[in-house]
Amino acid sequence: MSPRLDATRVPPTAPSTPMTSDSPANDLGDPGRVRGDLDDPNDPLGAPEPPAAGLPGPLDEPLPEIPPADTIGALDARALSRTLFARLELLDEGTHEHAYVRNTLVELNLALVRFAAARFRTRSEPMEDIVQVGTIGLIKAIDRFELSRGVEFPTFAMPTIIGEIKRFFRDTSWSVRVPRRLQELRLDLAKATDELAQRLDRSPTVAELAAHLGIGEDEVVEGMVASNGYTASSLDAGSMTAGGSGGAEDSGAEGSLADRIGYEDHAIEGVEFIESLKPLIAGLPARDRQILSLRFVANMTQSDIGDELGISQMHVSRLLSRTLVKLRRGLTLDE
Repeated sequence: MSPRLDATRVPPTAPSTPMTSDSPANDLGDPGRVRGDLDDPNDPLGAPEPPAAGLPGPLDEPLPEIPPADTIGALDARALSRTLFARLELLDEGTHEHAYVRNTLVELNLALVRFAAARFRTRSEPMEDIVQVGTIGLIKAIDRFELSRGVEFPTFAMPTIIGEIKRFFRDTSWSVRVPRRLQELRLDLAKATDELAQRLDRSPTVAELAAHLGIGEDEVVEGMVASNGYTASSLDAGSMTAGGSGGAEDSGAEGSLADRIGYEDHAIEGVEFIESLKPLIAGLPARDRQILSLRFVANMTQSDIGDELGISQMHVSRLLSRTLVKLRRGLTLDE
């Protein structure tokens, strides 16, 4: 029997003579095969590839030198971006040409990032950080954009850029980290408060906010409390008074926040001792508990306690001293 021809094998070397239209077609996947007759439209390998629309030239030609992005007008940048997006779809990711086209698109559309970042210039974050975050959104928009959708790139990219900036503020701007649900509720409450204040010509109540948003009053209160965690103030900062500016010169004054929010309560330590003494007192004999009650609750003298119990004042003193030593030792062991 003649050996079977293995269709999965590929010759290790290409034929020494290039195949032409007169050569038989190699259906075994021989890499030496070239395009067939260019004049034969029925040959799928023979017909030339149509040039992609909007490309400056064939794919194997280098891109033209592009001037600096700051010297290109908005209309020219938009037209050039469409050309570069068409070229980007035909390039393999990871190649030098793909990186060059992608980076050029980023430079051409940085004006979109600066325009979006200008909306947040009143925030406390530096503008450089906002632009940097917006540039990340621009890169994400470039990677997801498709010319076949028929949408202009600025229209497609602007929501992505603004969303990335808002996500940055949501994740980093809060002084106290709160759940995302409460962060979104804070925004809804702010909008509802403005709308109801214009309509009612006064500040809305919790019940009116709850009815407007369709949520419970407890959720409204929770959102208001969470809003206090957005910004934090120094305890030493001076308050805004009629005679002061509330700046550094007022710090440490009587009207500072630290002087108004509370004070040191020395009775708190006594509460801890009382709670620790309760089980110890409960374990004392009945007569010792009665002596403690008469001495420290009824505020009676040792002589009066002796007359009450029918014992001498010296005996009361010894019993009281023994009981106090026992309680003191019990507190020391607990600590």
